[in-house]
Amino acid sequence: MSDPDWFDEFVTGRGPALLRFAYLLSGDYGLAEDLVQGALVKAHRRWAGSLAVAHPEAYVRRIITNDFTSWRRRRSSRVVVGPVPDTPYGDTADAVADRDLMWRALSGLPRRQRAVLVLRYYEHQSNVQIAAVLGCAESTVRSLATRAFAALRRNPEIAALETCEERQ
Repeated sequence: MSDPDWFDEFVTGRGPALLRFAYLLSGDYGLAEDLVQGALVKAHRRWAGSLAVAHPEAYVRRIITNDFTSWRRRRSSRVVVGPVPDTPYGDTADAVADRDLMWRALSGLPRRQRAVLVLRYYEHQSNVQIAAVLGCAESTVRSLATRAFAALRRNPEIAALETCEERQ
């Protein structure tokens, strides 16, 4: 893995997936680009040095997640979430409205709770994998997910949406 071409191939092949992951975490395309760029710079130091990275994509995702949570602690402003890139065409108006509602609700969650939901439902990772990315215990991941779901259930817009669906 010390071959410099290997890192270039990794960035070319996995860069778009890493950018999408960072966007899902941050909700801001510019910040997502900054997170990926910073993570790749940090990861490149590992490639350039004598230490090899056993699971490069997991390692870079962890750097992105850690940098995102650190950024959220330093910055008190609220992130406005825009549309998710690479969505399929042909969505109905209701599906678009529901997705927008969910993104607004996710943007209101604390950073670690949001990271757990993004890793679980958008990156399809298990609790073990999420715990490794966040550097915490599996029980903490479960607790964060439980709190996130409780907060989402308390959201009046989501409660109204659930009530409408039950009537149909």
